[in-house]
Amino acid sequence: MGLEAIKLELIEWLAKLDDDETIQFLKLVKDSNASQNEWWQDLSDEHKAGIERGLRDVDAGKVTAHSKVKSKYGL
Repeated sequence: MGLEAIKLELIEWLAKLDDDETIQFLKLVKDSNASQNEWWQDLSDEHKAGIERGLRDVDAGKVTAHSKVKSKYGL
């Protein structure tokens, strides 16, 4: 999938998103990136812990292919 297709997929997903916490998180990442700040420092401890937990899962091989998740949920 090309970069433009990924962007469009994200735009469509974001337009339908109804999760305030996720929207606020994405805004934080966007604003941090735009201001050239280290976005990691702006994250809450809870968000940092979640990211670190996810990275440990990836390292341990506890992942599911995107295609399998899409298939499971009929996407």
